[in-house]
Amino acid sequence: MENAIEKHTIAVLVDNEPGVLARVIGLFSGRGYNIESLTVAEVNNADHLSRITLVTSGTRMIIEQIKAQLGRLVPVHRVHDLTDEGPSVERELALVKVAGTGDKRIEALRLADIFKAKVVDATLTSFVFELTGTTEQVDDFVGLMTQLGLVEASRTGVVAMSKGPAAF
Repeated sequence: MENAIEKHTIAVLVDNEPGVLARVIGLFSGRGYNIESLTVAEVNNADHLSRITLVTSGTRMIIEQIKAQLGRLVPVHRVHDLTDEGPSVERELALVKVAGTGDKRIEALRLADIFKAKVVDATLTSFVFELTGTTEQVDDFVGLMTQLGLVEASRTGVVAMSKGPAAF
């Protein structure tokens, strides 16, 4: 059980300045850790703070090392393991282009309705769908669209936040 691979979502509050993202990425690449998803955005303009949300996998020991090493980086203010700290909400946005006519076109629209995906562009031979959901929901939708004429998909990566009134 000690060597079981776990997936963790980690939120990191950092100074919004040049080179910070490169330092965080360097920590992962230098030690051979994988990043499965990465999103970054400024969250506090007045204090020049950005939030990095990343999803990574590893043994419990590796995850603890990642959190400790992130916490030691100078531009890092806080590190939160949302997976360990209790309930959280995770979402991902995807744009999915599907080409097809006839029955495949009708089936793509039917599935999009089931997944609550919005049509954001349409031509006589293709659609671009916008879908927001969990990573698993996006994976499922893309998998189904692959069978119906998937042309391409673009994904934002995971954004996450703990549930409840407490702030990051």
